[in-house]
Amino acid sequence: MGDANGIARVERLHDRGVSRYDIDTALVEGVIERVRVGWVALPGADRMLVAAASRGVVLTCGTQARRLGVWVHDEHPGVHLGATPGSRGGKPRGVRVHWSAPTVPRHPDSLEDPIENVLAMIAVCEPYEQALASWESALNLGLVTREVLEGLTWRPAARRLLRDAWPFSDAGLETYLRSRLSWLRIPLYFQVWIAGHRVDALIGARLVIQIDGGTHVGARRNEDNRHDAELKLRGYHVIRIGYHQVIREWHVVQDLIMRAVAQGLHRARKTGAA
Repeated sequence: MGDANGIARVERLHDRGVSRYDIDTALVEGVIERVRVGWVALPGADRMLVAAASRGVVLTCGTQARRLGVWVHDEHPGVHLGATPGSRGGKPRGVRVHWSAPTVPRHPDSLEDPIENVLAMIAVCEPYEQALASWESALNLGLVTREVLEGLTWRPAARRLLRDAWPFSDAGLETYLRSRLSWLRIPLYFQVWIAGHRVDALIGARLVIQIDGGTHVGARRNEDNRHDAELKLRGYHVIRIGYHQVIREWHVVQDLIMRAVAQGLHRARKTGAA
């Protein structure tokens, strides 16, 4: 079909020199299938895109963010679709349709929102902290730049996210840590190289926070344990926590960090004469 996703508008195929007869023949022979009036697809085409075309909508918000590799909170519910007010689409069951004018105009052939529209939808759909994590992930991945975002017109929620977002967060949980610990008014550093490896977060001069994900098993776990021991030998204090703790048991994590700070474990060691 000449389309990387295996789905296209009939009008665009005509523009490429494909005749109506060829299209009708391909439909009869089962080489392609009709999605809706004006749209056809190969049998193996991306089913999410086929579903979007069948409804006259685009993939957007957290759904499209995931497809782009942007960090999205695991509990982001369902499939999110975008539709321009006045369009004739429809609301499939079990999904959320965002009926709003896009920040960046959508081409008639588009089935996936550009990243600017995706971020705009996330800004009004997700709680602040979760939305900030997605915005920072998009910046970190280089999918968009701050300069581009600053040149667009945003609603209040998105303006706040643009003001607060920075492009250095490697994963969403780093955003959570920075947002949740800023009240301590102690320097916070992320992805700092210490003893040959990066640490997820460094509070002050000596308090290291490491976050374990699903890959922290086997050889990775052994290397993490070795690095923790090296950090302790160098005078750092390490608090290692899991993804579930950050998401579900933050009060426990915060209590550990507060007690460590109260004991001065974030401060550089004092050296004195023997």
